[in-house]
Amino acid sequence: MGVLCDYFHATDHTLAVNQAIGPDGDWLQGTSLEEAGADWIDAKGLDPNVVLAQLVVYAEGVGFAEQQDKPELIWPTQPYPQGEPIEPDSPWETGLLLQKLPDRWRDILASLPEDAVPMVAAQWYEIQEIDFADYLDAKNAVETFMALAARARAAGAHLYCRCSV
Repeated sequence: MGVLCDYFHATDHTLAVNQAIGPDGDWLQGTSLEEAGADWIDAKGLDPNVVLAQLVVYAEGVGFAEQQDKPELIWPTQPYPQGEPIEPDSPWETGLLLQKLPDRWRDILASLPEDAVPMVAAQWYEIQEIDFADYLDAKNAVETFMALAARARAAGAHLYCRCSV
C-alpha cells in the first residue's frame, strides 16, 4: 500500500483543513478536493518530505543536505501518541495528514525558467524514491507543479499537501 498525495493551494490553514479534511477538521464530513472547490493536482506517490523536496533542490540548484525548509504538519493537530495505542476515534487513525509547504518552495517552483525544466526533470527522473514511467512523465510532473505553484503565488495562497496513508 502506498501513500497518495494531493497538492492544492489555499489562503490559510483553516480553509486548507476545511477543503482537505472536512469542516473544522471533521474527517467524517469531508469531501473531495474537487467537491470542495480547490485548485489541486493528484500526485499519487510524490510525497512532500522527500520526493517534492528533491524537485525543489534541483530547481534551486543546491544539494539536498543544504535544504533547510521542510513541510509543516497542519492536521492532525493533536500530538502523535508516542508509545501508546491509537484510539479508534483519533484523527491519527484516519491515515490523513495535511502539511503546508514552505512558501519559498512555492516561489522556487513558480519561478523556474522554462529553459531549466529539461535539466531539472532529468535530475528528478533519476531519484530512487519514485519510479516515473519515463522522462516525459517526470517533465510533465515538473510542469504541473510549476503551474500549481504559479497559480498559488498569483492568488496570494500557500501550497498544501494532503497525504493518505
